[in-house]
Amino acid sequence: MTVKAGEPTNPLNNGEDIAYLYLTFERTLPQANTTILHHSTTADVARGKEAQAHAPPDLSPYENPMGWPGSRKYLMLFLSCIATFLTAYTSGSYSPPLHLMETDLGVTSDVAVLAGITTFCAGFAFAPMVLAPLSEMNGRYPLFVAAGTVYVIFQAVCGVVRTLAGMLVARFLVGVGASVFSTMVGGVIADMWDKEGRNTPMALFSGSVLVGTGAGPLVAAVMAHRLGEGRHAGEHLGNATPWKWVFWHQVIAGAVVMLALVVLFRESRGSVLLSRKARALNKWYEQLEAEGFYGIWLKPEPGESLTALTEQAVSPSLSQVVLEVAPATWPLRRIRWLVKEDEERSSVTKMITISVYRPFLLLCTESVIFFFSLWVAFAWGVLYLTFASIPITFQRQYNWSIEQAGYVFTAMMVGAVLATVIGIWQEKILHHPYWAAQPPSSVSDLGGTGATSAATTSDSSDGEAPPPAGFKHPRSGTDEEARGGPFWHFIRQRFPADAPESRLYFTLVTSTFLPAGLFVFGFTARPDTHWIAPSIGIALATMGILSIYLAVFNYFADTYGKFASSALAAQSFCRNILGGVFPLVTGVLFRNLGEARAGGLLGAIATALTAVPWVLVFFGERIRARSPFACVSPSFEFLPLSCF
Repeated sequence: MTVKAGEPTNPLNNGEDIAYLYLTFERTLPQANTTILHHSTTADVARGKEAQAHAPPDLSPYENPMGWPGSRKYLMLFLSCIATFLTAYTSGSYSPPLHLMETDLGVTSDVAVLAGITTFCAGFAFAPMVLAPLSEMNGRYPLFVAAGTVYVIFQAVCGVVRTLAGMLVARFLVGVGASVFSTMVGGVIADMWDKEGRNTPMALFSGSVLVGTGAGPLVAAVMAHRLGEGRHAGEHLGNATPWKWVFWHQVIAGAVVMLALVVLFRESRGSVLLSRKARALNKWYEQLEAEGFYGIWLKPEPGESLTALTEQAVSPSLSQVVLEVAPATWPLRRIRWLVKEDEERSSVTKMITISVYRPFLLLCTESVIFFFSLWVAFAWGVLYLTFASIPITFQRQYNWSIEQAGYVFTAMMVGAVLATVIGIWQEKILHHPYWAAQPPSSVSDLGGTGATSAATTSDSSDGEAPPPAGFKHPRSGTDEEARGGPFWHFIRQRFPADAPESRLYFTLVTSTFLPAGLFVFGFTARPDTHWIAPSIGIALATMGILSIYLAVFNYFADTYGKFASSALAAQSFCRNILGGVFPLVTGVLFRNLGEARAGGLLGAIATALTAVPWVLVFFGERIRARSPFACVSPSFEFLPLSCF
């Protein structure tokens, strides 16, 4: 259409319909009109009479976390792992000053004081089910800061409380605050890494949990022994006895970590960042319109009528358009951005109801979730059982002090480090080129980095004739049986690397470390056997526990798709409840049965539970096919919500 001299070049105004389009990270934003005012004419434009439009917003804070540079990702991972280490440290540091707490709190029962571990685990179990929807709606950052504040405050309360009831309540609230870090860091990792790159960060996160669990009772045992002597000598620091620095040093460390999180942590939830980006753009468009600059240069699709876009009709095809610098022939349209996750999100009440209800539904109806939750819960119970079993065993069998027994927790830390290394290594083996379902391209095999095959390159550049029909390049990988030889062909056929069960292949072996370690610990903890033998058993059991934890997380994440958060919440609930119960029965178990029979009983249960991954490896596809919640296809990409 020809524009006559003096005719307005931008006829848009407040009466025009607004097109509502979906915003994604992949979409290139269309160019906003910042040059032509609503009342401008062609003559005005020719004379350069154009006003200055409002400056565009800075969109860099809303970048896709998947595309963040490695330095930022690993800084976020480091902060998350340090916070997780500290919360795990808190869970284990409570038991060493047990007898000192009995005196100060005026109780005579070990079990009553150990209930502080139970209430801590109860907070850990229940809080994520309520807090997860808040993380989904408001993002990770505000929830991390709020939970960290609760954690630090009630750690300080533990240091001043004078009654058992007060201690148990404070420990529950400490568990509520600590649960956010240990259960939602998996969501932060999923925000930043895709399925293929997630294993190494998850292994480091899982390792920090178990290293912290070992470091807590080690340091607390030393402090309780040395500062407890001052307590009996009548030394006091104000109203607090010296051994209460078991709590106070954690308050100081927690405050430092919280300050680092406030300053350095960044929001990582993609849908929340997209919502903020949409709000920033929509606000800018409103500012431009207030100044008289209406419209966005929007490229029309072939045969599409842009006038059909209204508030009631959002065009799906337009939401996928990738726009460049707008030419003069493109029409101006008034648009606003929407985020699909915001529209699909339910009310807070409904989300919390689902978050609480669905994990128990899956636990009762999905056999895979039930048995995996039982498996990982028992492993976690054994981990918490060590808080009391190690001091009892080494004091009874070797006549050690609480400080000397505390040093044995070093074995747990060593086992956690070794298991983390193995977890990273096994993922690299799983990505071996001969194990992959599809062979690498010939260019890649020959050392190239491009995506174009050698045949295509030669066709386009050298003009060579294509190979005859049926020709198989010796390195193309089309002959499956020849690729890597019979061994790798068997591995690809029986143990496909792209199946969800691939997360369990190495666990078939590493999970046996748990029963092996329990047997070694139980049968070698005797005065006539060197103390290093039961310590090795502790290290082996820790390696098994971490491998089980990592396998369950990855398998649920890969198998249950949009229901993975609920599946993971179910196992987290079972894990923390059993972890809170085991310390209450540890003393009775080891004193009545003795180390050998107690270790043998626990080892036998762990041995029976190692059958769980074997069943899934060989029958997993059939079981998934019968499940209304599991994903049969292994090719999907999953981004967990929060409950980890």
